[in-house]
Amino acid sequence: MKNIFLLILALWMFSGFQQLPETTSSYPIPPFKEGEWFQLRIHYGLINAGYATLSLEKDSLENKAVFHAKGFGETTGISSFFFKVEDYYESYFDEKSGLPYKFIRNIDEGGYTKNVEINFDHEKRIAHVNDKKKNTQKKFVFEKDVQDLISCFYYLRNFYPEEEILVNESFSLNMFFDNENYIFKLKYLGKENVSTKFGEVRCMKFRPLVQSGRVFKEQESLTLWISDDKNKIPVRLQADILVGSIKADLENFKNLKHPFEIQVR
Repeated sequence: MKNIFLLILALWMFSGFQQLPETTSSYPIPPFKEGEWFQLRIHYGLINAGYATLSLEKDSLENKAVFHAKGFGETTGISSFFFKVEDYYESYFDEKSGLPYKFIRNIDEGGYTKNVEINFDHEKRIAHVNDKKKNTQKKFVFEKDVQDLISCFYYLRNFYPEEEILVNESFSLNMFFDNENYIFKLKYLGKENVSTKFGEVRCMKFRPLVQSGRVFKEQESLTLWISDDKNKIPVRLQADILVGSIKADLENFKNLKHPFEIQVR
């Protein structure tokens, strides 16, 4: 179960489309609002493994108007008995540009702990990384228009192009995580109806292109379904691993900016 909640948060951020624009002086009206909250239930077969939530509030940071997003993931029940996870993530990002100013990762995954705060200086493109567990401070250069693990989700929802994306088209995004710069790619697979506890939801289907490793079977082992409406929220995620697959389904939500569209049969 280690890094499952990191996976969920990483997948959340990929709810955008094709080529992303550079930040400009003209910004779109965001499809989210203060108070937005939703929860995903994570399960492995019939076993309920845990929950992951993401919430959004308005805040200020060094006299800048920002959104403050909080992500939390935890194992529950029998999963918690075998491998307890409590992961906290926070991001402070600009209300207009969506660029992150501060990122916090405080996790406990089966005894593996980490407590890191990253402050982004976009003028100098320097990330100030404060590892509170190791009591170290380091500086790293990052790429232009970089995002953190949480701010990406909102950035992509806000800056997607209005035109229809083509099936099998992909896009890339710069991200800074764990002292390193990453380039993530996502491929659009088309539209699909997904059965949920709320009813049938029309979704866009995506597949993040990730490197093969010890856990995932192949490069295209992750799949993400995003609501095909103005909200663009995650409805279902699936990760194929060596011993089956882990799924996360939308369990609850509140304070969405737009109505959540359900298909009528």
